[in-house]
Amino acid sequence: MQETDEVIVNFRGVRKTYDGETLVVKSLDLDIYRGEFLSLLGPSGSGKTTCLMMLAGFEFPTGGEIRLDGKLLNNVPPHKRDIGMVFQNYALFPHMTVEQNVGYPLSVRKVQAGERADRVDEALRMVRMENFAKRYPAQLSGGQQQRIALARALVSKPKLVLMDEPLGALDKQLREHMQYELKSLHEKLGLTFVYVTHDQSEALTMSDRVAVFDKGIVQQLDTVDCLYESPCNEFVANFIGDSNRLRGTIESVGGEFCDLRLENGARLVGRNVGNAASGASAVACIRPERINIAYGEDHANEAGANALVGEARSVIYFGDHVRMRCAFPGQDECFVKVPLGTGALENFSPGAPVTLAFAPEYLRVFA
Repeated sequence: MQETDEVIVNFRGVRKTYDGETLVVKSLDLDIYRGEFLSLLGPSGSGKTTCLMMLAGFEFPTGGEIRLDGKLLNNVPPHKRDIGMVFQNYALFPHMTVEQNVGYPLSVRKVQAGERADRVDEALRMVRMENFAKRYPAQLSGGQQQRIALARALVSKPKLVLMDEPLGALDKQLREHMQYELKSLHEKLGLTFVYVTHDQSEALTMSDRVAVFDKGIVQQLDTVDCLYESPCNEFVANFIGDSNRLRGTIESVGGEFCDLRLENGARLVGRNVGNAASGASAVACIRPERINIAYGEDHANEAGANALVGEARSVIYFGDHVRMRCAFPGQDECFVKVPLGTGALENFSPGAPVTLAFAPEYLRVFA
C-alpha cells in the first residue's frame, strides 16, 4: 500500500470535452496518495488516458481543478510540473545515445554538465542499464528501450511518475517480467506511480489501488483484492477477472441478501449489492473458482442454498487448471475453474448432467 495517507494529487470536478458536447471525462473527483502505485484501468475510450494526459499537462481540463502538492496545475506547461512521463512508444530520440536521451530533461532544465552526468549515471544504474550509455535506441531491444524511457522519467527526481501503457509493445513473457521489475523499482524508490492500462492482470499484478474507468466515470476505486472480491457493479465484476452471469428477478430481500429467481424457476440466494427491491430484474455474478461441480442431478438438494443443474459441454486446458464449459436453460454458458487431477475431470463427458454449487456470499446480485 501507499507509504502514507498524504494526498499528493487532487482531481476535483474535472471534466474534459474535445467537441464541446461529449464529455470524455465527467466530473472526476480523485485523490492520489504519496508513494502509492495507482493504475487507471478501463476499455478504450473510457477516459483513463485523457486523465493521465491532463495530469501530465499535454491536455487541459474543460472544467474543474487538478492540484499537485496543493499547486494548481490547470494551465502549467508539462516541463514545469515536476512530473516524469513514460510513453507507450518510449519516445526516445533515435539520433541521441542512451545517456543523451536520459539526460535530455536535465538539459531542458539547464542543469550543469557535471551534475547532469552524475544523475544520468544514477538513473541508468536504477534500471540496470549503465553499460549501455553509449548505444543508440536502434541498438536496443524493446525491453531495454523501456528501461531507458523509465530512466529518463526518473532522472529529474520527479514527485510523480506517469506511465501510459509502457509495456504494450512487448511480448507476453517480457511484459510479465517487466511488471515485476516496475513493482520492485516502485517499492525501492518510494515514488508515486500512476499507470494507465487496459490489461486487468497487469493492473492487479502491480497496483496498490486501481481506478476502474468506464464512459468517463470512475466506477470503482479500491485495492486489488477488494476490486476482485467485492465489485460494486456489473461492469466492474465483468471487467476485473472472469465472471459468470445469471439473469433473473428478485423475489424477496432480507438484509444484505436477496432471493433471485431464474427463468427456469431455479432460486438462488446472493448479496444484494445494488440494494434492489423485490420485483426488479437483476444480474448475478459468480467467479469460476468459487463454484464446485458434481455430476448428475441428484446433488442439487445436498449442495446447499445455491445449486444449478445443467449440462457439461467441453473443457479448455490452461496449464494448471481447466475451464469446464457448462450450459443452462435460458442463461449464458457458465465456466467453472477445475484444478488438474480432480475427479470432476476424470468423470467428464460432453453432455453429462452436472450440478454447480456455490455459497450465497460469493454470488453478487446487481439490479
